[in-house]
Amino acid sequence: MTDRKKPRDSSGPLKTCGIGSFGEGIGGRVEDRLFRTTAGHDLGYALEQSTVLMSCVHKLTLQAAVDQDYTLVWAAHYLSGMAKALVEDVAHVMATGR
Repeated sequence: MTDRKKPRDSSGPLKTCGIGSFGEGIGGRVEDRLFRTTAGHDLGYALEQSTVLMSCVHKLTLQAAVDQDYTLVWAAHYLSGMAKALVEDVAHVMATGR
């Protein structure tokens, strides 16, 4: 009996593809996003970072409601956009496999 090794999966862990974006362009245009995710990051890490961002959003919105501070609302808005871009990228890779 020969000792056969199982073929190694060369694909490795799935990585971000850079499709996630946020921040509207001039005049609110979504076609010209100001920020985009970077391709090549581990999906698990990207998803973890989106969770961290959403935790910050949760705390900021609670504090903004208590203090009635609109600056905190805008900070939460931009952080939630960053989290959305990460999740969008992860979802795309998981749906397409690339």
